[in-house]
Amino acid sequence: MQKTIIFSLIFSLSFILNAQTDQKIYDIIDAVSAERIKNDVKTLADFGTRHTLSDTVSKTRGIGAARRWIKSEFDKIDTSCNNCLDVFYQKDLVKKGDGARIVHDVEIVNVVAIQKGTKFPNRYIIMSGDIDSRVSDPTDFTSDSPGANDNASGMAGTIEAARVLSKYKFESSIIYVGLSGEEQGLYGGKGLAAYAKEKGWEIIGILNNDMIGNIKGVDGVIDNRTFRIFSEPVPPTETEQDRNSRRFYGGEVDGISRQLARYVHKNVKTYMPEMNPMLVYRLDRFGRGGHHRPFNDAGFAGIRIMEAHENYTQQHQDIRTENGINYGDTFEHVNFPYAKKLTAVNAINLASLASAPPPPQNLKIGGIVEPSVRFKWDKVDGAVGYKIYWRDTTSPTWDNSRYVGDISEFTLEGIVIDNFFFGVASVGKDGYESIVVFPNKTFR
Repeated sequence: MQKTIIFSLIFSLSFILNAQTDQKIYDIIDAVSAERIKNDVKTLADFGTRHTLSDTVSKTRGIGAARRWIKSEFDKIDTSCNNCLDVFYQKDLVKKGDGARIVHDVEIVNVVAIQKGTKFPNRYIIMSGDIDSRVSDPTDFTSDSPGANDNASGMAGTIEAARVLSKYKFESSIIYVGLSGEEQGLYGGKGLAAYAKEKGWEIIGILNNDMIGNIKGVDGVIDNRTFRIFSEPVPPTETEQDRNSRRFYGGEVDGISRQLARYVHKNVKTYMPEMNPMLVYRLDRFGRGGHHRPFNDAGFAGIRIMEAHENYTQQHQDIRTENGINYGDTFEHVNFPYAKKLTAVNAINLASLASAPPPPQNLKIGGIVEPSVRFKWDKVDGAVGYKIYWRDTTSPTWDNSRYVGDISEFTLEGIVIDNFFFGVASVGKDGYESIVVFPNKTFR
């Protein structure tokens, strides 16, 4: 009996130290269907317009019909997984004149589906797509605006991720959500972020998917493997003390959203090596915005996942032909095998994060004028060990690591604190890791 226990412990430790992949993640990748995504994009585009201010009564046209259909799809998934989803509308009234693009009172309605975790039900990782669409004039809510890529692709990907992941159970909760009001001023994200604050949700992060179906850029580049991960460097909610600490200890590119971006990058490199994840050190595209920003504003980690090569003739355009160019965000421009890949990118990261323990708490670092680096942290429920990461200060990714076991302090011998950045992640029993935590406290 004792030998059996010892062997089991050795096997578990060996798995944690040596295993690089889990077959479940490959199964999730294979289960994502380009055909289902194609059908969903077609359905969404066929509502004619999904402008936030468009018709809410019609059964076939406008944002009302679109959001009811999205909810019906989540309800079907809920039925097929034996009521594993909590599906509901989350609403906020926005008054005329609240923003330049709000030309009449409108109820901003998000469609939410929550898959509750088995161990940490109040910890949530979110995948979002946008319901709404627009043409050239952001206040034109009657013209045809199919929004096939922007953003039926992201919405269809979110529904498809729910179909695939609802067949599994995870320790933390997953939220699949269609957000409204993005084109009018990010109102859906603002509403759900405030709702999360009110409910006391612990948000692991949000993966905002906005345009995941185009492979041919306006510059003529065709690329079906590269995608961008946008992330802000540090939270806008940081304190003056945090800012002052960075002058001496670093961390200018190590905020919670940046760590989430690095997590996604690493996971994709491990499980989908054919893909080329591109870390972009910016909140969003130059001078533009997306629905992860309201979550960042509320102090939550959030990133934007999207295609690498945009075609501006198909974004925010009236449907027309000029000088031989067909303008408009129409169905035929979406590449569904690519949308499948980016949906899989989301699904494997949702699954990995929802399978991982919480990150270590109260992480402290020491080692000033010493030949070694010292760490202390508080253990967390669900972790069987911890892994220390470090990298050159100019490197975008965590390039070195050491698993140190189920302890709460460790000295990394022979590494000078001045020359690297450091972080620590929790490791669960199946080898899934939390997001890396960057130390913001020191000790001597």
